[in-house]
Amino acid sequence: MNIKKYSKAIILIVSILISILVFIFRDRFEGLQGYGLVGLFLLSIIGNATIILPVPVILSAFVAGAVFNPLAVALVVSLGATIGELTGYFAGYGSEGIIEKDLKLQRVKRWIDKYGLWVLFVLAAIPNPLFDLAGIVAGANKIPVKKYLVVVFFGKLVKFLAVSYFGSRSVTLIDRFI
Repeated sequence: MNIKKYSKAIILIVSILISILVFIFRDRFEGLQGYGLVGLFLLSIIGNATIILPVPVILSAFVAGAVFNPLAVALVVSLGATIGELTGYFAGYGSEGIIEKDLKLQRVKRWIDKYGLWVLFVLAAIPNPLFDLAGIVAGANKIPVKKYLVVVFFGKLVKFLAVSYFGSRSVTLIDRFI
């Protein structure tokens, strides 16, 4: 059996299975928050390993920002989220011709073709459901994984810095009104 011949299909299947399993067992992962920053890191990997299916990691970063150093939270969650986003990248990498069959993917592909890695950065920096599509397109376009990881990390860092600092400030705001 020629493994190389089937490697893209295997990557696609594994990426989809990871997404389905994380979505099904998402309630069991919430206990990881009790393990501090390490738990938050693992939770952010798992939460971002889904493709299209929502698992809200942003709320964990908000709450953790009120408990831990917001900069540390942002760094840890951004790193975990970036690693988790590899499932979308590998799903795209492993799927031949998927972009031609989906209008949303075609739109994101046009954006990436026109604006390059900035699209990945912006979509990683703002909370939105399109990032999974951008990850799929990045993989299908064979954007080098190192470039993908760096751009996604810095985009996620912008988002999670804002979220964790807002979470840290929310405690003070709530104290004023109570």
